[in-house]
Amino acid sequence: MARKKPTDNTFVFFDVVYQDGTLSSNRKIASAELLGLEGDAPAKALIEAQDRKIAQMSGNSRGPIKTIVRSPGQ
Repeated sequence: MARKKPTDNTFVFFDVVYQDGTLSSNRKIASAELLGLEGDAPAKALIEAQDRKIAQMSGNSRGPIKTIVRSPGQ
């Protein structure tokens, strides 16, 4: 009988500030995506990919990202 691999269901939350000054709080990234030596650096590319998908579905695009920081208290 085959056993399932345990899944990592933990997430890291980020606050994103865009060039136009808008803030998007608690953007969720799977912690498994941030396990490499780069630390939180891959989060920007992952959030940009999320933004592209949202823009494609809604027709409203976000501007470029200015800063990304981990959400406090998470």
